[in-house]
Amino acid sequence: MRYALALLLLALAGCGQPQLPTPPIYPGLGEAPPPPPTSAGIAPVDYWKDVQPILEQRCVVCHGCYDAPCQLNLGAYEGLARGANKKPIYDTTRLLKAEPTRLFVDAQSIAEWRKKDFFPVLAEQAHPTEAASRAGLLARMLALKRAHPLPTQSPLPDSFDFSLNRDQQCPTETQFDGFADKHPLWGMPYGLPGVTEREHETLIRWIEQGAPYREPDPPPADYDARVQEWETFLNGQQPKQQLMSRYLYEHLHLVHLYFEGLPDRQWFRLVRSRTAPGQPIAPIATRRPYDDPGPGRFYYRLQPDRTSLLAKTHIPYALGPARKQRFQELFLDASYDIRSLPSYDPAVASNPFIAFQALPVRSRYKFLLDDAHTFVMQFIKGPVCRGPIALDVIEDRFWIFFVDPDSAALDHLEDFLARESKHLYLPTTEGATRLGLVSWLKYSRMQNEFLQAKQVYLENLQLNDEAAELAFIWDGRGWNQNAALTVFRHADSASVVKGFVGDNPKTAWLVSYDLFERVYYLLVAGFDVFGFAGHQLDTRLYMDFLRMEGEFNFLLLLPMQMREKERDYWYRDAHQSVKDYVYGSRIHFDYESGIPYRTNNPKDELFDFLRQRLTGALNQDYNLGEESDAELRKQLTELARIKGRALQWLPEVAFLAVTEGAGPENRAEMQPENRPQIRNDRLYTLVHDEAHSNIASLFNQEARRLPDEDGLTVARGIVGAYPNAFYKVERAKLPEFTAAIAALGSEEDYRKFVERFGVRRTSPDFWPHSDQLHQAYRRAAPIESGLFDYNRLENR
Repeated sequence: MRYALALLLLALAGCGQPQLPTPPIYPGLGEAPPPPPTSAGIAPVDYWKDVQPILEQRCVVCHGCYDAPCQLNLGAYEGLARGANKKPIYDTTRLLKAEPTRLFVDAQSIAEWRKKDFFPVLAEQAHPTEAASRAGLLARMLALKRAHPLPTQSPLPDSFDFSLNRDQQCPTETQFDGFADKHPLWGMPYGLPGVTEREHETLIRWIEQGAPYREPDPPPADYDARVQEWETFLNGQQPKQQLMSRYLYEHLHLVHLYFEGLPDRQWFRLVRSRTAPGQPIAPIATRRPYDDPGPGRFYYRLQPDRTSLLAKTHIPYALGPARKQRFQELFLDASYDIRSLPSYDPAVASNPFIAFQALPVRSRYKFLLDDAHTFVMQFIKGPVCRGPIALDVIEDRFWIFFVDPDSAALDHLEDFLARESKHLYLPTTEGATRLGLVSWLKYSRMQNEFLQAKQVYLENLQLNDEAAELAFIWDGRGWNQNAALTVFRHADSASVVKGFVGDNPKTAWLVSYDLFERVYYLLVAGFDVFGFAGHQLDTRLYMDFLRMEGEFNFLLLLPMQMREKERDYWYRDAHQSVKDYVYGSRIHFDYESGIPYRTNNPKDELFDFLRQRLTGALNQDYNLGEESDAELRKQLTELARIKGRALQWLPEVAFLAVTEGAGPENRAEMQPENRPQIRNDRLYTLVHDEAHSNIASLFNQEARRLPDEDGLTVARGIVGAYPNAFYKVERAKLPEFTAAIAALGSEEDYRKFVERFGVRRTSPDFWPHSDQLHQAYRRAAPIESGLFDYNRLENR
């Protein structure tokens, strides 16, 4: 176990236009300038109707998160107005923490962004001439693409760099000529086909007209009443209300809130503001949600979020009468006393077991379980999880299930966590060092002491009455599909879905309240994406311990004589000291689980028991068994049976569209309107499950690869936000598609496979195919869907 856990995803972005002669002001950053006059006979271009759809489908798919190239976020008008910046947010070599640059948070005017080294990509004049408008960076990048279209050869030459950590060029206006001379093929969209003639004309006309913007149409009147209702609820002044709202804010600050039952769905963020409900929001900018908001009263507010919905950051969370009643039941009606509200001192605020000690443990745990998928999504879609260093701490696919909140296992957990809270200190920027070994020794010492106490706690439990029927496992009350989750690692990204997807996994986690809360505060509430490398390292080191705890909890369910054998299988070639943290000298349990096993394969038997226990709460949407077409189900099942070395040539995540018409090899001669459309019920995800001897070390993961044990999960629908490849196959040719994958033996084999079945980044059909994928995704998942990110598309 070692090194830096960093990052992953996200935030959002924008678009805009400036004003004369001082730095301009924009919506969300001040008052918008009036639109410039247009020439007679030339209709004005409307941002929301004409421009934003183009930006979303052609630009935001690369420029839409914390790691948007050059920090140019195009998911909202304000991001384009802000411009670009040469400094990357994700930097694992950073020796000092960086100043945050969160859109809508860390600056409220263009002048403030210019002081943070953002430079314009539009001509900053009130009413620029046509020549001045075309001289802006955005217009010049588009023009460069038209002058030098994407080469038709596949793959693209090595002069294109698509690596995740590539050096970003980020030319300013005065540097653009040199950039264009050196990289003539690097116009926008980078490494993808150019926009259509109509799209280009629309964008250029909008820029020539001064990139005008208007406020979006107001939401229906019902929204004002709902916002007022919830802001009143969250700003009560009784101690219970204040503690509840603080806990809710720290757990919901990343999600997209929406109101159940209202038309024209609008999205909101929960923020802290200096201003009271009914007044314009004045957001309080802190690095982390538990940081001190400063002197004076503040308020929890629902801030409208007009940024584009991105699959990699979109985490929907519904607000409605049932939700409010649940909060009331868990946090306000529950019987407990608050002697004093917790401080914002980092030693208190960063440790939820101290800060929220007064809140009943079962209330906190039930809150997390009600929407476990949402909170695990935040581990993945929050800013922590980006790049292989961030994700090498987890297996490629594993299942998660939970201890029942009403189990006797939690009867004394309140007192236990109060006693052990000092050993549950979580890494923070303030406590980070630049020496990884020092951090590892510190956290390993705390973990040792906690594990010893946990072993004593477990030995005193009396769960015999719950063991036989697995009653201590949360069954989602027979209907809540958050009771079972599947996590996929895709090398440098990850996904989580409801249900047990795929074959029985190598490992699984049994999660209790204390583990759930610690992972959340480690990866979400407490992670500072702008922190220095030592903070990222500490996070990665500590996550090793938390993963091992989840695995230890699972091992306890197996027969006693099988536990070390299973641990050794998970940690082949790992040092014994590592194994001891999973199950061994650091912590063990010399008692049988009480589960009545009857076969010589207790792990598979346990998974069967879990399926039975969770009947009614298991989401089956992703499983091939739910495919209604029997013949198609049979063919896809054959595809999913492929194992071993042939799979090493596949990418991590590929979207497969099965059509009733022509595949890629026949589409070129067809008119666009006659090409087969993608049905949302014929869309599948191929997830490459890479096998490793162990994941206990940060370094040399390739040396621990076991390609003979690779597997392929074929899931119905969309899994993942970062597709590496698109495949489009005529249904009648699925057997040939499967046979071609099974026969892969070299990079050249894969190249031929993609020529036949793939939609490459160089394909003239790329954007039409992308549009169809998004349309099918929205139809299948209207609340959960978002724009894909194309920064990880392969070039093969």
